[in-house]
Amino acid sequence: MPKSTNRGNLLVVDDEVELMRALCETLGEQGFEVRGLSDPATAPEVLREGNFDVLLSDLMMPGTDGIQLLRQALAIDPSLVGIIMTGQGTIQTAVEAMKSGAFDYILKPFRLQNVLPIIDRAMEVRRLRVENVRLRSIVKELTFESPRYHIVGSSQIVRKVTQMIEKVAATDATVLVRGLSGTGKELVARAIHGNSSRRDRPLVTVNCATLQETLLESELFGHERGAFTGADKAKLGLFEVAEGGTLFIDEVAEMAPTLQAKLLRVLEDGHYRRVGSTQERNADVRIVAATNKPLEEEVKASRFREDLFFRLNVIAITLPALKDRLEDIPELVAHFLKTRQMGKTPFTVDSQAMKALCSYDWPGNIRELANVLERAQILAEGTTITVDDLPENLFLTGKPASVMGVAPPPPSPDDLDGVERRHVIDVLRRHDGNKVHAAKALGISRRTLYRLIEKYGLADATKPTGDSGVASGVPKSTT
Repeated sequence: MPKSTNRGNLLVVDDEVELMRALCETLGEQGFEVRGLSDPATAPEVLREGNFDVLLSDLMMPGTDGIQLLRQALAIDPSLVGIIMTGQGTIQTAVEAMKSGAFDYILKPFRLQNVLPIIDRAMEVRRLRVENVRLRSIVKELTFESPRYHIVGSSQIVRKVTQMIEKVAATDATVLVRGLSGTGKELVARAIHGNSSRRDRPLVTVNCATLQETLLESELFGHERGAFTGADKAKLGLFEVAEGGTLFIDEVAEMAPTLQAKLLRVLEDGHYRRVGSTQERNADVRIVAATNKPLEEEVKASRFREDLFFRLNVIAITLPALKDRLEDIPELVAHFLKTRQMGKTPFTVDSQAMKALCSYDWPGNIRELANVLERAQILAEGTTITVDDLPENLFLTGKPASVMGVAPPPPSPDDLDGVERRHVIDVLRRHDGNKVHAAKALGISRRTLYRLIEKYGLADATKPTGDSGVASGVPKSTT
């Protein structure tokens, strides 16, 4: 017969040997991995060697009592959950146990059906504590340019965003972060949480576009055992996981109407129910929502509830597209070359490549810039990124240097750049702006041609020939 799934690792410490053994055997039959000790003095060493989730300790034992042992155990593993077993059920005993960090206490003699629910709740607390430690370790490993808000840029529009975050972070107001994909909406949510009074509690993220309606409801609100097919045990929802902290709901416009109504109720009075439950629960959670869609239009199209929009839009922070803050690109480049460094030696960007980065309109915003820089570091021959290491599409949106169809004055024979520019224009004109044919005629690679197009501001020369007989942006030959 296959062994059942391990429900958790327990350490039972009780100087009454027979009781300790009976409890270990009974809990083992319920699917727990259990180790029993009758000598409390050996417990600290066992705790250091093992990976226990819950400690069940008798209160009155020779040498070390249960409260002293619990303090030692929490010093070894702060995520451990302690339960005190005692035959002295006084209020003073309970208070002392709780002050020492105990999750709960059990009165002797006890029955298994009374103990198992307490252990199950203790296991859930253990899981949340371990997850919180893991998330904190991840955050500590990240490197940011700004030590306060972790937002890069000194342009006026970014300063306004930073000032808005500073004003709202100290409150519990609901915040709606608006902006195109890749502009840093989750970064703003982290900045709000990290500078709030809830910073020591969890920041939990959910993306409404990645889950089906039923799964999203269960993810947000949790479910009871048997609530639907496959729900073989109860599950905490993200509102419970984020208790006391912040819940970041990304792409909220993708939420189904039925869920919108349930979210509205949480925002109005803080109450919700798990799926399959009749018990009312209360959420002490701050909501930060984000969307890349114009919610006003979604409301007009009856795809988003107007009352929910008003509840979410208490404070709105609108993030600019990267094309509207191009002056921040040098700072962003330095930031990403530091935080996403490929290899041991830092990379730099030469002036021509930086000019190209600052001239592009970045439809993918900051996320696209970060990806371009990662790619460039991989392709670069040395540790300096040049235009040859950048994607070709960066050179297709520059502004032409001359007015469409108007020829500049002929270059002087001594002006080598002018002669080269005129030659590139003539070849592009002869080949109707076709880059492949033009590069072949010039005897250069397409990448080199892109670099020349960017250098001389001829990006629109790739468009088809119009009625004027010239390619858009490529003046008629004067020869």
